[in-house]
Amino acid sequence: MMSASVSGLDRFLAEMEYPATTDDLVREAARDGLSEDVLAALVALPAERFDSSFDVRRAMSARRELIAA
Repeated sequence: MMSASVSGLDRFLAEMEYPATTDDLVREAARDGLSEDVLAALVALPAERFDSSFDVRRAMSARRELIAA
């Protein structure tokens, strides 16, 4: 993921209203015009409810660890 995508994701997660479901995150990210890389990362998240940007980041990190293993 490029740094521009990361900063866009950071801004998006900070501005997102929580709680939010995975579907909410994907819908709003698409509406905001985030990159395909960011959308793919959000789509890959488990279907659950997130109470904060920290929860989203934790799920994204866990997903990366599973892929790397």
